[in-house]
Amino acid sequence: MNSTTVRSLLVRGMLAGLGAGLLALVVAYLMGEPHVDAAIAFEEAHSHDHGEVELVSRALQSTAGLATGVLVYGVSLGGLAALGYCFALGRIGRFGPRATAALLSGAALVAVYLVPFLKYPANPPSIGDPATIGERTTLYFLMMLLSVLLAVAAVIVGKRLAPRLGNWNATAAAIVAFGAAVGLAYVFLPAINEVPEDFSATLLWQFRLSALAIQLTLWASFGLLFGYLAERLLVPRPAPAAERSGAPEAVTGAV
Repeated sequence: MNSTTVRSLLVRGMLAGLGAGLLALVVAYLMGEPHVDAAIAFEEAHSHDHGEVELVSRALQSTAGLATGVLVYGVSLGGLAALGYCFALGRIGRFGPRATAALLSGAALVAVYLVPFLKYPANPPSIGDPATIGERTTLYFLMMLLSVLLAVAAVIVGKRLAPRLGNWNATAAAIVAFGAAVGLAYVFLPAINEVPEDFSATLLWQFRLSALAIQLTLWASFGLLFGYLAERLLVPRPAPAAERSGAPEAVTGAV
């Protein structure tokens, strides 16, 4: 794949990430923000420091701040996913541009978000000891890195087993190996549970579901948008019937 095509796919990936970010922003605002407000209300009701001055107002955080964060996140992930797409296209099987985009988006959702989420799920702002934020962040990104490396290793193992076991059995074996390795990582990495005993279990569940919904929206819409844009770039469109029949008619007229 030449540099011009890579550059074009990168631009399309960032545009698809922007579009996916807009859809995820709608989900975040409608589903996520009400739960964040409820969690903040819980924190304020149980806090002894009621005289603190907000550096950034909650209204600004839930509008411009949320939009900036989600859209920058979408564009960045779109660019990275496009570069990964350039490497994966034609190397993970005989899939077309759209199918490759869908597979890549699904794999990224699982490896980058879902696997770390199941070990260290998202928590509302009122949960967590400020003294442990560095440790929690390190563990989360360590789990993400392990998940991505294990996913890459699973793809390599599946491709090497395919000539002996067939594509179906090799894929099943690679998925089982990935699940087993992730399970071991879950066992050996320390657990974190800083949820207050009196925090609403319903609110916590709803917040985590909304966080998951945002990521599902982001990656699913990115896969669809980027697959469409990549196919238009990589698959030449057939010439119109008039153009195909124009040349013979011209020759006949000349004779």
